[in-house]
Amino acid sequence: MGKVLVLGGTRYFGKRLVNLLLEEGVHEVTVATRGLTEAEFAGSVNRLVLDRSDESSLAKAAEAGPWDVIYDNICYSPNEAMAAVRAFEGRVGRYVLTSTLSVYGFGKSPLSEEDFNPYEYKWGAGERGEMEYGEAKRQAEAAFLQKASFPVAAMRIPIVLGPDDYTRRLHFHVERVMNGTPIGLPNTEAAMSFISSAETASFLRWLGSSDLTGPVNASSDGELTISRLLVMIERETGNKARVLSENEAGPENESPFGVPSSWVMDTTKAKAAGYEFDNVMDWMPDLIKQIAAGQA
Repeated sequence: MGKVLVLGGTRYFGKRLVNLLLEEGVHEVTVATRGLTEAEFAGSVNRLVLDRSDESSLAKAAEAGPWDVIYDNICYSPNEAMAAVRAFEGRVGRYVLTSTLSVYGFGKSPLSEEDFNPYEYKWGAGERGEMEYGEAKRQAEAAFLQKASFPVAAMRIPIVLGPDDYTRRLHFHVERVMNGTPIGLPNTEAAMSFISSAETASFLRWLGSSDLTGPVNASSDGELTISRLLVMIERETGNKARVLSENEAGPENESPFGVPSSWVMDTTKAKAAGYEFDNVMDWMPDLIKQIAAGQA
């Protein structure tokens, strides 16, 4: 991997990915963002100011290539996908799109890549914010995988957790158990997949150098029910969780893990290609401990 472009790489797993690439001695790494977030990396990187929604801005990034691999962490609409298809035509060897478990609906578990087929999905033009998140990612996948002439892999990930999670979704639960604040949940026995921000970066790096194309599920091994997760938090904090139905708790207390039924990913495709995932219990208890101690 000689020349790499990371679209959106100044925080969370994007920053971890950049540091991994630098530590592994990738010849040239360029980070393209809006330029609003300061970030220090493990080595020297090139920086581009990029408006992901502006095709002319993408064209300037393409002109700085050609690129061996592009990692796109900030594509949120079919229009943005098609702009990238046009801009990077003939200027990239491999394209890795960050997608999501949200492309799948509820009702089946575990979910394999075939449960949403972007190659046959009917899509149309649309801007960021004009559709809900899961549909926007379905449309983006479909645009890339139906229209790009270059190889594209779409990493589908569940909720990403880590000390650097600026959305503070696990923090929400730990802090509420510590404070005795209610948590609104529709189904505490729903099982979920999770992945750490560290492993998300590791998987992205691996996927960029693999031969896999199309959608690829990635999540830590092992699933957790919300009730089991709350027991882990209770054990660490010494407090009992106050769980209410969503109607009783009110919208301000709704859990970001509040799913109506199990939402678990099948990672057979990635494993068959040689990737070995961490188990969720290898990192979740320690992350809960860090958050409870105010260290994350």
